[in-house]
Amino acid sequence: MTKQENKQQFSSRWGVILASLGMAIGAGNLWRFPRLAGQYGGTFIILWFLFLFVWSIPILLSEFSIGKKYKRGVISAFAQAAGKKYTWMGFFITLCTLGITFYYSVVTAWGLSYVGLTFDLVKSPQMLEGLSQSFLEDYWANISTGNFTTVGLHLFCVVLAVVMLYKGVQQGLERVNKILIPTLLILILLVSAVALSTENGPKGLVYMFSIDPDLFFNSRVWIEAVTQSAWSTGAGWGLMLTIASYSREKEDVTFNILVSGIGNNIASLIAGIAILPSVFAIAASDEQAITFLQSGNTALTFTIIPLLFAKIPYGEFLGMVFFVAFAMAAFSSLISMTELCIRTFTDLKFDRTKASIITALLCMIFGFPSAYSLDFFSNQDWVWGLGLLISGIFIVFAVHKNGISSFKKNFIDKDSSVILPNWMYKTAMIVNIPIGLFLIWWWMSQGYSNNPWFTEEGQWNMIDVYSNATIVTQWSIVLLLGVLFNKWLYKKFVEAN
Repeated sequence: MTKQENKQQFSSRWGVILASLGMAIGAGNLWRFPRLAGQYGGTFIILWFLFLFVWSIPILLSEFSIGKKYKRGVISAFAQAAGKKYTWMGFFITLCTLGITFYYSVVTAWGLSYVGLTFDLVKSPQMLEGLSQSFLEDYWANISTGNFTTVGLHLFCVVLAVVMLYKGVQQGLERVNKILIPTLLILILLVSAVALSTENGPKGLVYMFSIDPDLFFNSRVWIEAVTQSAWSTGAGWGLMLTIASYSREKEDVTFNILVSGIGNNIASLIAGIAILPSVFAIAASDEQAITFLQSGNTALTFTIIPLLFAKIPYGEFLGMVFFVAFAMAAFSSLISMTELCIRTFTDLKFDRTKASIITALLCMIFGFPSAYSLDFFSNQDWVWGLGLLISGIFIVFAVHKNGISSFKKNFIDKDSSVILPNWMYKTAMIVNIPIGLFLIWWWMSQGYSNNPWFTEEGQWNMIDVYSNATIVTQWSIVLLLGVLFNKWLYKKFVEAN
C-alpha cells in the first residue's frame, strides 16, 4: 500500500494550488488576523507583509521543493534533505503541527456552534430582537469551556476529515478543496461588501490601515506578525511539504508558492475588511470601537459579527453565511493537517485504512482537552504557535546543509517558470535563523505570565497557560524524544522504504 501511496498525485496544477490555498486559508484568516489588525492596525499589516516575503515564502519554497523531490512525508523527506543525524528535526516539525492539529478541530467545532446559533436566530425573531453583546459573551463562554456539545462537534469534525481523506489525494483532498475554496472566497467577499455598506463601516477600513510608528518598537507586534504569517501561510508546518509529496514530476514550485502565499494574505485582508468595519458599524462611537479593537479580544469574531447582522435587514441569514464560511475555512486547513498525520503513518508502511483509523483516534483523544477547556486550548496555541518559529528554523537549516545556492538551483528553480532573484532567497536563508531565534528570545523576555519561569514558591511553573516554563517544557520533551530515537526514526522512515 505504501507504493500505491507514493504513486498518488494531484491531477493538475490547480489541484495543487487549491490544496495549498485550502491549507493556508483557515480560521486564522477570519479569527486571528482581524483581531491582530484591530489591535495594531496598519503597523501590524506592514510587518506581516514583510514577513510574508522574508520568512514565509522562502520557507514554503524550501518545504515544497523538498516534498516534491523526495515524495515522502515530513520525517522521511526532511531526513533525506538534511541528513541522517538531523531526523529529529523532522520529528519536531511533525509533532509541532500535530500539536496544532489536535486543537484545530475545536476551532471548526466553534464555527459549527455559531452556525447553529445563527440558524436559531433565523427561526426566532424574538431571539434576534433580544440579541446583545452580553448574551454573545455568555454564549462564547459556554461553548468554549466544559461543553460536551463542543466535544461532540470536535469528534464529528475529526471523523469527517478522515472519511474525506480516506479515498486518497484526488478523490479526497483535491475534490474537497475544489468545492471549499471557491465557495469560501465568495462568502467572505459577500460579507465584506455588506460590512462596508453600513453607515460607519468605511471608518473601520481607515482604522485598519492607520499606522502608529511607536508600535514598530513593540516586540509583541513583531512576534505576532511573524507568527501570524507562519500560522496563516503554513510556513514551517510541514503541510506544504506533505502536499508537494503528491505533486507531479514537473510541478512549478515558485509559481505555486507565490499564488498560495499572496492568495492567503489577500484572503486575510478581505476577512479584516469584513470584521473591522463591522465593529465601527455597531459601536456607539468611534472611541468605543477603537477601545474594543485594541483590547485584543480573542472572541472578536464571535461576539461582533452576530450583532452586526442583527442590525441590518435579513442580516441573520448573512450571519449564517459568515459562520458557514468560517467553519469551511477551519475545516479546509484541518484536512491538510490530518493528511500530514495519515502520510506519516503510510510512510511507516501502514495501509491507508489503518493510517486513517490511527489518525482519527489520535486526534479525537488528544483534542479532547482543548475541546473541553479553553485554558488548555490557549496553552497549546501558545506553545505550538510559537513552535512554528523553531520548525521554520529547522527547514532553513536543511537548506544550509545542501548549500543555499545549490539548493535553490537544484530543488526550487529546476521546474519553475518564475525564477526569484538569487540574492532574495539567499538573504532570507541567511537572516531567518537569527531572526527566528531573536524573536523567540524577545518574546520570552517580555514575561506574559505573572510568573514566567517559577512560581512564588520557587517551583517550575510548567502548568501556567502563558508561562515560558510551559513552552520550554513541552518543546524539550518533543526534542528529547526526537534525539533519543533519532536512529530508530531514520531506520523506520528512510531505510525501511
